Amino acid sequence: MATLARCLLITLWCYWLPAADTVEHPFRGVTYIERVETAPRPLRMHVAKIDLAAPGIAFKLSPPGGKLETVRQTTLDFLLQEHAQIAINAHYFLPWPSSNPEASLVGFAASNGVVYSAFEVPEQSYALVPYAPALNIDARNHPTIVHRDPAFPDGRHILERVQVWNAVSGSAQIVTNGGKTIPRYAPLGVLQAGGPNAYSNAKSWYAQINARSAIGISQDGATLVLFTVDARGGSAGMSVGEVADVLIRDYGVYQALNLDGGGSTTLAMDGALVNVSSDNARGRSVGSSLAVFAAR
Repeated sequence: MATLARCLLITLWCYWLPAADTVEHPFRGVTYIERVETAPRPLRMHVAKIDLAAPGIAFKLSPPGGKLETVRQTTLDFLLQEHAQIAINAHYFLPWPSSNPEASLVGFAASNGVVYSAFEVPEQSYALVPYAPALNIDARNHPTIVHRDPAFPDGRHILERVQVWNAVSGSAQIVTNGGKTIPRYAPLGVLQAGGPNAYSNAKSWYAQINARSAIGISQDGATLVLFTVDARGGSAGMSVGEVADVLIRDYGVYQALNLDGGGSTTLAMDGALVNVSSDNARGRSVGSSLAVFAAR
């Protein structure tokens, strides 16, 4: 019995072993974590924690351009073009699928103070919520979750009294005040059942296993967290709920948005991709990316 008890204790101890993390500090104010897990499936996550008070930290969202709202570009090419140190893919975009080199972003977007995409009720409603909140980082690196001001029909104004500078929107807010907030389908929620796989509360789009991108902030607003998980290269992907759990439990995220995922998921750093794209070796050409500037 004693041997059996020891075996059980060893099994439980191994089950609760932390993920295999490789931690680096490539730039001032930046902690980069590559995290590998074997349960509940093979996973490779990439996390960039950014100290918003560190000297030299700055941001830029893809600027407006073209006849729609942006000119599509890979996240890596945007990083290289801007001479940035880190970049992550951001908004969902239309048309998709399409070879059109230009795109309209889904949701609120601002680049260096220029608002060029509005809060909206998206055409695709099985994953994208109406008037999804955005994460705004002002010119002094103060982050805030912002919401549409319904008093303005153009959808380009926010309720919060903050400076709009660089703003990113996703499909939904998945962490709210430290709790997981995965959208539900009507009549219990705002999503509409249907889509290519007949999504519903019993089979939610948010429960599907895929490559994911997310962005979040700590409760004190001092740390920005960029997160990706791959669905290639030995990693099987995660549900959005699993992403929210990891952000809350392991990285102190208090507010977070789910960004465009799947083949769009891209994290670039120091002139190269750090994740394995589900689309192609250099990553998908996307509607927008958020660049981070930092000193070595």
